[in-house]
Amino acid sequence: MEWPKDKLTRFEVARLIGARSLQIALGAPILISTKESNSIKIAEEEFKQKIIPITAKRKLPDESEVLVDVKTGIDNWIVEHKGEI
Repeated sequence: MEWPKDKLTRFEVARLIGARSLQIALGAPILISTKESNSIKIAEEEFKQKIIPITAKRKLPDESEVLVDVKTGIDNWIVEHKGEI
C-alpha cells in the first residue's frame, strides 16, 4: 500500500517540526509574529499556519523518492487531528 502524497505520517510531522525547531534555535529567521521564545512552540505555530519552509521527501522500498505536498499534508493533518500536533 502506498501512503497518499497529500497526507503526512506522525513521523513526518515530528521530523518537520523538529528540523524547523533546530533551524530556529540556530538563528534562522522566524516566519511568524510571536513573543514566544521556545523554538519548538514557534515551529509548531509555523506548522499550524502552513508556512513551515521545509520540503518532505518520502523514500519508498523500491529506492524511488516521492515529494510530499507539505501544505496539503498539513491541512489534512490539522483536519484529521483537530488541530493537535
